[in-house]
Amino acid sequence: MSRAPSVPNWRICVAPMLDWTDRHFRFFMRLITRHTLLYTEMITTAAILFGDREKLLGHSPQEHPVALQIAGNDPVELAECARIGEEWQYCEINLNLGCPSDRVQQGNFGAALMRQPRLVARCIAAMKKATSLPVTAKHRLGVDDLDSYEYLRDFVWRLIDAGCDRLIIHARKAWLQGLNPKANRRIPPLRYDLVYRLKEDFPDQIFVINGGITRLEDALQHLQHVDGVMIGRAAYDNPYLFAAADERIFGDPTPVRSRQEIVEQMIPYIEEWQRRGLRPKRIIRHMFGLFSFRPGARAWRRYLSEYAHLELPPAEVLRNALKKVPEWVRTESPQHLPAPASPKFSA
Repeated sequence: MSRAPSVPNWRICVAPMLDWTDRHFRFFMRLITRHTLLYTEMITTAAILFGDREKLLGHSPQEHPVALQIAGNDPVELAECARIGEEWQYCEINLNLGCPSDRVQQGNFGAALMRQPRLVARCIAAMKKATSLPVTAKHRLGVDDLDSYEYLRDFVWRLIDAGCDRLIIHARKAWLQGLNPKANRRIPPLRYDLVYRLKEDFPDQIFVINGGITRLEDALQHLQHVDGVMIGRAAYDNPYLFAAADERIFGDPTPVRSRQEIVEQMIPYIEEWQRRGLRPKRIIRHMFGLFSFRPGARAWRRYLSEYAHLELPPAEVLRNALKKVPEWVRTESPQHLPAPASPKFSA
């Protein structure tokens, strides 16, 4: 049994990512890191209010700590969804104010709401009244031409005044016209300095920085200026980078699992979901990046790509894939892993 983390879970966290951070990825990540805060995919208020809640909100106790991210623009609906999120035993309710997709814009939520700070403040206040859980927001530095520091500072002040417990800031602005979500993750320049400046202007507020962060070494540098760090795409494409997070971020010296141990513990989990009718590839796809930057990584990915979709026992597929990786890599300790020299990931 590992002891409680010495710092808050949000000190390092994995970003909510649509189609990626589902319950199966979160279970997989929890085998790598005990304390890192995980987030659900973005779920709209309409889906929560009228959809299959077990499918949308269901999760296992092993995934905790896990936060629920919701998207919407109606204070009443958001308040009800916050209440439901607490009922489903999430540890935090997060409002998405950063997604720039066309569908999100058409629904007038996500990054589009940064144009309406008064409405956002009403949403946060309503959510705070509806739940005892922390209510947080994830947003950009700005949107389109509303990108001055003065606008950002006023936006943040309104959220703080409404009771927002923590602000997670993707250190890029969003272009809602002309750039798709992928381009919005890489073309607008990163401005970490503006997030640092917000922390200086609001020293009592908790700020978590997000965007372009690919290594724990980078996270530790940011933690000298802000309260927490959120890692996105790199967490999915190179999940084992979090293997050292429990000790380096949270001060928990409990030995972590090797990659081979993680694979072996995933096998019964996948088999159980297969008995429930889920195809194993829906879970195995989350494991493609387990050996990123290590010898055998390409052979591991190739084998899973070729065989995960076939009607073969998950144990056979995963153990055969493991044979493509040198044994010393399968069992190595994360404390001795070299940091990738040239990360290729975007946040």
